Amino acid sequence: MSYQYLICDRQDEIATITLNRPDKKNALSTPLRDEIIACFDALASERTRAIIITGAGETFCAGFDLAEFTTGDPAAIFAHATAYHHKVYNSPVPTIAAVNGAAYAGGLDLAAMCDLRIAVTTARFAQPQVRMGIPAAFELMKTVFPEPVARQLCLTGEPLTASQALGAGFLNQVCEADQLMSRATELATAVAAAKGSTAMRAKIVSAQQNLFE
Repeated sequence: MSYQYLICDRQDEIATITLNRPDKKNALSTPLRDEIIACFDALASERTRAIIITGAGETFCAGFDLAEFTTGDPAAIFAHATAYHHKVYNSPVPTIAAVNGAAYAGGLDLAAMCDLRIAVTTARFAQPQVRMGIPAAFELMKTVFPEPVARQLCLTGEPLTASQALGAGFLNQVCEADQLMSRATELATAVAAAKGSTAMRAKIVSAQQNLFE
């Protein structure tokens, strides 16, 4: 299957999804979210055992595409996003975020919805939309950050460094940029090799609170 806004590369049981809108800082437009949904469906049917998600260029993901809010109905946009959130958050295949740069707003949410996270030393994590009056996903944030840190993110919009995110337990690893994908692939290989990883992921999905109803 071909895609316009992402690149999907599958090697054996490991797939890498690269958000491919570098000129827009990989903003999550409606078409890109549609392609993510379709790609997850295709990979699940191909018996993929681990999915790496990263971004093209120097940004992981800057969040939703704000240009859509000037021409569309914000309520309809968020309603459409529900299917995307369900697909990633409840994926039967374990997911790894390889954060190659800034992960802001919906980009931070995307990383948070993954099972494991590795980031470059220069990565930053924030919910800056709160400064525009757009609420952050606090319920999601407090599942991956200590609650005081989640509150700080969602109330101030100020960013965390990769070092701070690692210290808060959000990240599993931090590395230099030239090591990111090799480290992510090593992690994905370990997940794929663990015979019980898919069954464990199913248990996690069944046990976790559904935050996107």
